[in-house]
Amino acid sequence: MTLMPNMTTDAVLTADTHLIQSFADLNLLKQDGARTVIVGADGTMVRDSEGNQLIDGIGGLWCVNVGHGRKEIIDAITEQLTQLDFYSTFYNFTHPAAAALAEKIASLAPGHLNKVYFGNSGSVANDSAVRILHHYNNRLGRPKKKKVLSRIGAYHGSTHLAIAMTTPLYSEGWDHVEGLVHHLKSPHHWREGGGLSETEFCDALVQDLKDNIERIGAENIACFIAEPIQGAGGVVVAPEGYHTRMAAVCADYDIKYIADEVVTAFGRLGHFFASQDVFGHTPDIITTAKGLTSGYQPLSATIVSDEIHEVISRPGGMFLHGMTYSGHPAAAAAGLANIAVMEQEQIPQQVRTTGKVFENALRGLADLDIVGEVRGSHFMMGIEFVKDKATKEGFAPEDAIGLKLAKAAQKRGLIARPLGNILILSPTLILSEEQIAKIADILRESILEVTATL
Repeated sequence: MTLMPNMTTDAVLTADTHLIQSFADLNLLKQDGARTVIVGADGTMVRDSEGNQLIDGIGGLWCVNVGHGRKEIIDAITEQLTQLDFYSTFYNFTHPAAAALAEKIASLAPGHLNKVYFGNSGSVANDSAVRILHHYNNRLGRPKKKKVLSRIGAYHGSTHLAIAMTTPLYSEGWDHVEGLVHHLKSPHHWREGGGLSETEFCDALVQDLKDNIERIGAENIACFIAEPIQGAGGVVVAPEGYHTRMAAVCADYDIKYIADEVVTAFGRLGHFFASQDVFGHTPDIITTAKGLTSGYQPLSATIVSDEIHEVISRPGGMFLHGMTYSGHPAAAAAGLANIAVMEQEQIPQQVRTTGKVFENALRGLADLDIVGEVRGSHFMMGIEFVKDKATKEGFAPEDAIGLKLAKAAQKRGLIARPLGNILILSPTLILSEEQIAKIADILRESILEVTATL
């Protein structure tokens, strides 16, 4: 007798479903055939309910870094569940898997980032970072030092606080924490540079930071939060030197720097962490999730500096923050096994080569009429489509250009993520060069097909 419910695809494919899906047009999902039902996966591929084999061009959702179906990780989860299915890391309780994973993460993180708080999503990791800094400032007798600097184009999650730190576009029709977060200018040179050179644009962004600090008052600002490369805001790479310069300004004003590496950590840019190894600075906090377990279990980590931890662990106060499943044994086991696979197979090192092959293959699409900009780095790429390359005029929302292109690509065997006029590619990190070439061919064919209908 099986204890599992009947999981036939018929229940999922009916228009009247009980499941509320994330970031979806719920009205559209009422229609028959509106969903793609994924029923299996292996390596770089997934299989839908109709038997189609598809290249997972979005890596689940920026997260299946080592590929699907890795027996090493599945076995580690199973073994952990057999030994200890669950115990919390509340109060004075802990367990070996969480302790071992925290130690491993600290050994990989840059500089003085040696203390790890576990959550279960990137949103929770970022919420935790801000709550920790608020408590940190309370303990230092600075109760007004609470405001957060973020950026237009940022994506930091969808909980009530994280969505406030996210670019306002994602809050349309929804409420969020008011008055706490201030958004700095977008670091997107191609869209926002206005004729400035990249260096001049970077100067302007740094000045914008200084102007906002002076306006708000450094005594009121707890932190600046930034993704090394903006992800769901359109895969935007800031000008060269941006992060080191912004970090230096923050340090001058005693403002903590949070690097949101929910997407960029664990190999996507060729290193376990990108802040120091790719962008040349060590933040005060790094948040991560997604690639930490390659999506095999929900787990996030908020990694804080020794200095922050020293303050929040002083006598006379409690750390009144926690989730039931923080450091779940099975999730921690998945994280340890995932990192072991990455180290044994040298996946981050491979990405430094294959990721550049992928990046260059997609940049080769820039000759097509509606391709305005191909941007990103390694296995984190975005393609923005325009009506006119000279003016950079975009398509109207009703044109649904990204969705049309995603459908055309899926018809040819590739899952890509539409985001307005942008198509995002964030595949597994184990693609072969032959698969990379196939992805580029599919995208070219799809773009040409859609262009012909415009």
